[in-house]
Amino acid sequence: MNRQSAAVGIGVAAVGLIILLGKLGVFAFIGSVFWPLFILIPGVLLHVLYFGRMVPSVTLIPAGTLTVVSILLLIGNWFGWGLMKVLWPLFPFAIAVGLYEYHVFGYGRSRQVWTAAVGLASVSIALFAIILLWTWGIYLIAAALIGIGAWIFIRRPRSWR
Repeated sequence: MNRQSAAVGIGVAAVGLIILLGKLGVFAFIGSVFWPLFILIPGVLLHVLYFGRMVPSVTLIPAGTLTVVSILLLIGNWFGWGLMKVLWPLFPFAIAVGLYEYHVFGYGRSRQVWTAAVGLASVSIALFAIILLWTWGIYLIAAALIGIGAWIFIRRPRSWR
C-alpha cells in the first residue's frame, strides 16, 4: 500500500467520524454550551494584536468590552439565564473596562476618558447594588440586625458582676 492511499483512507475515516459526531449531536451540544467563546476570542485577539503593536490603542475599548460581555454570557449560559436579572448592570461595566484599558494603555492619559470610565463603572456598580438590595435586601437587613444585636450584646456594660 502506498502513502497516498493511506492518506486517502485516513481522510475518509476522519470525514466519517465527523459526520457520525454531527449526527450524534456532539457539535450541536458544543455549540450550545460554548457559543460565547465566539465573542471572547475576538476580544482576546484584539488584546494580543494591541500588545503586539499591530493595531492602535483605540481597539482596547472593544477588546475589553467583548471580553467582559463574553464572560457574562458564559456565566448565563452555564449557570442559567435567570442570573441575568441580577447581572445585567455589568454590561455597561464592560464598556467602562474597555475605556479604562484605553486610558491606562492608550496614548496620552485623557481626563475625559478616565471620567467616562469611572462614571460608567460607578453607575453600573450602583445599579448592581440596587438590584442586589432589591432581590436579597431582606437577607442583608436580617444579617445587619443580627450583627448589630451581637455587637450590642458583646459591648454591653458588665454591671452584673
